[in-house]
Amino acid sequence: MTTGKYYEGVGRRKSAVARVRLFAGSGTFTVNEKPMDKYFPENFVALVGAPLRATENEARFAVSVLVKGGGVAGQADAVSLGVARALLAADAGFKGVLRKAGLLTRDAREKERKKPGLKRARKAKQYTKR
Repeated sequence: MTTGKYYEGVGRRKSAVARVRLFAGSGTFTVNEKPMDKYFPENFVALVGAPLRATENEARFAVSVLVKGGGVAGQADAVSLGVARALLAADAGFKGVLRKAGLLTRDAREKERKKPGLKRARKAKQYTKR
């Protein structure tokens, strides 16, 4: 684990919460103490690293992430938002680049709760007239 001064950002998506820390360093990216490419499937690796690529800081920071809850897609989005917020804490000059790329917007969509008398949130028993 990297020690010393760091910048922190928290990202949330669905029920996933990611705590991201950026250390000055080599460009390593660990998620729950595993390399990013081992933790996330390859189709999510680009999404997770998007804020670093947009600001051209892939080799400037060592990233350490602790992510809990949700599934793979929710966790990937949460990590991406957390990295973007941590980069903003490191340098406020990145705000325009990150905002333009859509990386600072929290996706507020959550699972809708199940309603009484229905099978799911909106699915009802089929109505029969006769």
